[in-house]
Amino acid sequence: MIRFDCDYLEGAHPAILQRLMETNLDQTIGYGEDPYCQAAAEKIRTACGAPDAAVHFLVGGTQTNTAVIYSLLRPHEGVLSPSTGHINCHEVNAIEGTGHKVLPLPAENGKITAQAVEQAVLAWREDASWEHIVKPGMVYLSQSTETGTIYSKAELTAIRQVCRKYRLPLFLDGARLGYALAAPGNDLTLSDLTQLCDVFYIGGTKVGALFGEAVVIPNPDLIEGFRSLIKQRGGLLAKGRLLGLQFDVLFTDRLYFRLGQHAIDLAMKMKEGFAKKGYAFWCDSPTNQQFPILTCQQVERLSRDFSFDDYGPAGPDSRISRFCTSWATTQEQIEALLNAI
Repeated sequence: MIRFDCDYLEGAHPAILQRLMETNLDQTIGYGEDPYCQAAAEKIRTACGAPDAAVHFLVGGTQTNTAVIYSLLRPHEGVLSPSTGHINCHEVNAIEGTGHKVLPLPAENGKITAQAVEQAVLAWREDASWEHIVKPGMVYLSQSTETGTIYSKAELTAIRQVCRKYRLPLFLDGARLGYALAAPGNDLTLSDLTQLCDVFYIGGTKVGALFGEAVVIPNPDLIEGFRSLIKQRGGLLAKGRLLGLQFDVLFTDRLYFRLGQHAIDLAMKMKEGFAKKGYAFWCDSPTNQQFPILTCQQVERLSRDFSFDDYGPAGPDSRISRFCTSWATTQEQIEALLNAI
């Protein structure tokens, strides 16, 4: 069985495992205050062009989203999110569990617009019962989105301008950021994100690490006591050096960016192969998630040798299917899939 279900099916890049073995018996202080985390944070600051940014390492995406959102909101506020956003669809009310509400906005191809954000804020302000309604307190989006699409620099800049106008922190979920940065047509860099976002994170779990995400806060004074809040939300790892070591490797010799490019190259080969054989797509994704539309018979036949996600009906006898490549996908796996279709 060849699996294309998601992009975190494999363990970790061999260079990370090698480094973990080399340092296995080193004794270091815990909770991310060790030299490895410090070195990794400095490399991330350099890559982001943000020498003063705060960098924090957390164990996973849900803990990261929860800790950041909980830290930025007042008790009566909620977070604006695309209706298809991860926090709205795939985190089992983790945000609501903190006492805050996810406020979904209509999403087109997985993305929201600056206009939609402004309309949501004005709708709250102009409601006669505003005191009894959850206040939009921040904006959440992801790069890439749940449908594999990406925001352009112009789109993100427009959202940022609205956020500044209404004093809404802008938080970007970067679980798949490595793949977004390598996508055809992408015009955003890590340096751009430090200028346009109040907080964003660099995903490791889906881009070559065993686990872990790196939160970047360009203004380190934005969130008071953030480390304590990370601890409170279950995201602070006692053996924090395991996270620092992984990101230190990922940000050495541009490994993180090379892994992202590898996955994108194979995803584009997959996309081209489906298109040449006449398959339509649910959306035009430039990233590692591809959504060809298959007949039910094709789904049944392919499922004998391949594993992939079902995203629902596309018609009376067809399904939207999601195929993901990752940093570890091989040419042989892609060729086997294209031969099978």
